[in-house]
Amino acid sequence: MNSTAPANHAAIDIGTNSIHLLVAEVGEDGEFTVLTTEKETVRLGDGPGDIRLLTDDAIERGVHALRRFKAIADSFDATIYAVATSAVREATNGGEFVRLAAAVGVDVDVISGPEEARLIHLGILQALPVFDQQLIMIDIGGGSTEFLVGKSGKSLGARSLRIGHLRLTNRFFPGGKIDDDSLAACRVYVRAFLVPAVTDLKRLGYQIAIGSSGTVEAIGDMIRLRTHGEAVGAGLDTVITSGGLDDLLDELTKWPTADSRLKKVSGLADKRADVIVGGAILLDEIFRAFEIERMVTSPYALREGVLLDRTLGIETGRMRLSDLRRDSLMRMVEAFEEDQPHVLHATELALGLFDQLAELHDLPLADRELLEAAGLLHNVGLFVSHAAHHQHSDYIIRNSDRLTGYTEREIDIIAQVARYHRRSGPKKSHPYFVSLSRTDRDRVRWLAGILRIAIALDRTRSSVVESVSVEIWSDRLRVLGQVAAGADATVEAFTANNRCALLGTAAGRDVMVEVAAPTT
Repeated sequence: MNSTAPANHAAIDIGTNSIHLLVAEVGEDGEFTVLTTEKETVRLGDGPGDIRLLTDDAIERGVHALRRFKAIADSFDATIYAVATSAVREATNGGEFVRLAAAVGVDVDVISGPEEARLIHLGILQALPVFDQQLIMIDIGGGSTEFLVGKSGKSLGARSLRIGHLRLTNRFFPGGKIDDDSLAACRVYVRAFLVPAVTDLKRLGYQIAIGSSGTVEAIGDMIRLRTHGEAVGAGLDTVITSGGLDDLLDELTKWPTADSRLKKVSGLADKRADVIVGGAILLDEIFRAFEIERMVTSPYALREGVLLDRTLGIETGRMRLSDLRRDSLMRMVEAFEEDQPHVLHATELALGLFDQLAELHDLPLADRELLEAAGLLHNVGLFVSHAAHHQHSDYIIRNSDRLTGYTEREIDIIAQVARYHRRSGPKKSHPYFVSLSRTDRDRVRWLAGILRIAIALDRTRSSVVESVSVEIWSDRLRVLGQVAAGADATVEAFTANNRCALLGTAAGRDVMVEVAAPTT
């Protein structure tokens, strides 16, 4: 008898081209039964430019779709997990979309490109029996394309490129109209864009190529219809060969407009007629760059990965998300941090303070993990320069693709806590801090205030302060550092008392720090 009964959950994937809903009953073993799926082509990233700004119409279409999807999920009494990808994470007004989504009852996590690749990988591993093979995964979306080389559930390398079928259509084939010049220009552009991913990942090698999401599925279905005469539909045996892709591309590019293409190309869906050429050229150039002869298409992708990740906290059915996050965190520490004993010890002191201040800060345990990450990474900016290294730490954390398993919001908080581990505290003139919600700004003040004192209590980097305790009164806090017998922690006490103002602001109390040897 299972200890946990299956429950209903919903995953919403907010892409550049479409928004997808998956509602499923999920068992504790990771198996799930699909209850319903929905898709709405909203084209959040549509319009001129390079997705710098979501148009008012696009936002309205997206929010309308989310309102409808929430009603469907609610009808199944399903918990909703929503993630947004390229269009929302890149647009300067992406935060406005997230706020409007929250107003209709859908909380959206904006995920990074590498995190998107990880979740797609998780979905693929649930769909295909490829766990023990070294695979290369390609997922073509409207605004970005994710690449990942992995084996046994682990990522060996991943890249996210800001290139997708909707971007290419807007740039080269507006309205779906094509000609020889635009086709040639698109190919050159795609080849140049693929260079970073090819350089990083091709050397890793692969045994099997897997493609996922709408563009790849649509191309696979059309090729399958031509080669086998079967009804259109994704399946485990849907395969794209290099020859089949070339033949399909020749057929698609015979027709100069979306309307003529739709009439003449069997199996082409109405809502893909204008964007399919850009997607097919992109896939063809990926085949050429990675020398792919055969690609299996996956019926599962991001939304299935989100469903499994959020409900079971797993990476592959064998590794928990918390383990995955810590593994990526420690790899980043090893890559950037020269004095690991110091950051490890200071972080332990910070976690001790967090635990003992719980009745005041009232922060969830998840924030303890964010504090730990910020503590371990607060000095990575030294890799760039000692001067203003707290600002360099902020930049490195925010822009690194090494932190796997964290959402964009979590990375923002980690970066800001590391940013304020020294020097001036948060100010209204600091744009990244001001862009946080009011709740997250308070969260950063608490976590950075704690971290400042913890780092100060290891000022000489000799671990003389072994642990901390806290006494709380209505108007003040007393932090006591327990010092190793015979050790001198004068420098630590002096430094900590000069760095306690931020914690005092968060706690609304005066803070004093003392150090003492344990009593016997």
